[in-house]
Amino acid sequence: MVKRIFLILLRIGVSVVLLLFLFNKVDKKSLIEIVKNANKPLLLAALGIYFLSYILCLFRWEMLLKALKIHLPLKRVIISYAGAHFFNLFLPSTIGGDLMRSIDLAVHTKRPKEIIATVFLDRLSGYIALAFLALLSLGIGWKLLIQDKSVLLSVGIITAVLIAVLLVLFNGFLYSKVNQLLHSPNAGKIRELIKSLHQEIHYFKHHKGVIINNLILSLIIQAISPLTFFVLSLSMGLKVNIIYFFIFLPIIGAITLLPISIGGLGLRDATTIYFLAKAGVSHDFSFAMSLLIFCFILVIGAAGGLVYVLTVRHRRVQYHKAPSIQPAHQK
Repeated sequence: MVKRIFLILLRIGVSVVLLLFLFNKVDKKSLIEIVKNANKPLLLAALGIYFLSYILCLFRWEMLLKALKIHLPLKRVIISYAGAHFFNLFLPSTIGGDLMRSIDLAVHTKRPKEIIATVFLDRLSGYIALAFLALLSLGIGWKLLIQDKSVLLSVGIITAVLIAVLLVLFNGFLYSKVNQLLHSPNAGKIRELIKSLHQEIHYFKHHKGVIINNLILSLIIQAISPLTFFVLSLSMGLKVNIIYFFIFLPIIGAITLLPISIGGLGLRDATTIYFLAKAGVSHDFSFAMSLLIFCFILVIGAAGGLVYVLTVRHRRVQYHKAPSIQPAHQK
């Protein structure tokens, strides 16, 4: 318990230190003016585009739930998903929200292994699309960044991590080797989790259509973030080649996933400033865009929290009823 509190305080500290450092590096008056003078219709358009990614993510997760024969009313999935984004505001990276929606539906359905598998696959498909988009964009904009080692290294690490995870989960030989390495008593839970994920993921081998549709949807979702930043840059009167956003945003997104800050706050801003500087965007404008994205996250997360809180009584009533769920698949 003490260790968990320490880690949370450490992540809060990382976010605070990064934000204080960044605020000292930018012109605060200029930052306020940039946001104040931004084109309001384009700002609203950017918010609408960004919100679209949340809607598509919801349907991507529901697609996986149905594939495992977990048939829940759409309203119930929305509640769980909305609550996850609310908790993301306070918990480290997106891991906290994923944990909350896993627990929420696991308690409701009494099928924790399958629920965790869908959440993991939902996140994995997004990461696959993120890495693919980064590689594709880098290929298109190769001449722009051929000498930038930091960008090449970042994309290389993202791709290497993805390949390693996929090999462990889908390659029987490597999976058995990892299981052998996790022989210590403390690794028991991790070993069981990997075993469960391995079993549930292999069920999807017989549902290739679901996997293909899921990955297509993930690519569209990952393309929304660069598009949102591009519209934000237009609202501020900037003229930046859109390919830069498609190269840098997957890298920024991957780094922000690291559970070393609270909700990616500070880490997202620092990486946005660092990478967009390579496209000629000043620190003030980059920081303004990053803060506006955080405002979007706050608005959507707060709305999710409102949905989650207002349905507490509804969920309690549901909990005492036997959920109408089809039997689990044969293993």
